[in-house]
Amino acid sequence: MPGRAAALPLHPLPHSGGIGPLPTPGRPDPCGPPPGPTLAQVAAHAGVSSATASRVLNRSAPVSAQVAARVESAALELRYVRHRAPTASARGTGAIAVVAFADVLRFHADPFPVRLLAGAQRVVPERELAVLMAGPGPARPSLVRYLCGGHVDGVLLVGRWGDPALPGLLQAAGVPVVALGRPPQSQRLAHVDADNLRGARAAVRLLHRAGRRRIATIAGPPDTAAGADRLAGYRRALLDHDDQARCAVAYGDFGSRSGEHAMLRLLGQFPDVDAVFAASDAMAVGALRALRRLGRRVPDDVAVVGFDDSPAAATARPGLTTVRQPVEDLGARAVELLRDPSPSRSVVLPTHLVVRQSC
Repeated sequence: MPGRAAALPLHPLPHSGGIGPLPTPGRPDPCGPPPGPTLAQVAAHAGVSSATASRVLNRSAPVSAQVAARVESAALELRYVRHRAPTASARGTGAIAVVAFADVLRFHADPFPVRLLAGAQRVVPERELAVLMAGPGPARPSLVRYLCGGHVDGVLLVGRWGDPALPGLLQAAGVPVVALGRPPQSQRLAHVDADNLRGARAAVRLLHRAGRRRIATIAGPPDTAAGADRLAGYRRALLDHDDQARCAVAYGDFGSRSGEHAMLRLLGQFPDVDAVFAASDAMAVGALRALRRLGRRVPDDVAVVGFDDSPAAATARPGLTTVRQPVEDLGARAVELLRDPSPSRSVVLPTHLVVRQSC
């Protein structure tokens, strides 16, 4: 459906004058309830020594996975908070840590995290955002000690967690923590996310209304919440049209090159594909390259829809129809949620279709 880009306007978030002072990690409130459980009680509950419990919670020495899991579970169950002696930094650091689980080069080349940070900064312009890169696997002891050591007033987790125990360690230390994106179901953690399922469903419905009969998808990694939810939205839309038997799925990693390879695989296996929904704009741009290589016209032969409404969507040729997620608002709401990071206050923001020439 060629034409000028169109989208419903995003209403700005109400401004409350900033988020105010964040809770001070590890400091008991003199007017609040009595002190919570001690390290010795956590150790007894887990069936280990106090020294072992301390090593687990401070990541100061290697401990077996089974013992670490028992101690972390006990700390969460008892709502243990590590108390530190008051210091100058413990009175409010003015810093928020953004822990990004991603390849460094890809992180800096991707506009998504930059937009997230811009949204977060607009809410707390007076605070420093400390971006910390975390690799795969367990978090380094130095990272855990820094985050739990009174150096930051809160932590935002971005990307696929390399260490599922990290949120629990932060919570046990009394550090406010919020995830950008829906966390695994095993984690009770406050989070902010876009409505990926409904956005994907709307994209596929648009392709159905355009008369497309074999709609494929280039899905994101299935072990990510966004990848799983966008694939679920695609499948739900096919079910809406009693079209599940014509499901055609190839997987990518949200990057452009993977989208190109996935598009070639789809056309090799399903030559009658006349539309594709890609779970990211980068993968959709890769799909456009593959279609050009094969001489397929867009949208005449194959219509393409992406997800994100990144800058690349508007500059693609033809212009990319996509699902807009309010990235800056995600960052802003995540910082606001640090004031009271209760899982029950998690936020899911709506998405909107942006129609351009590729569909």
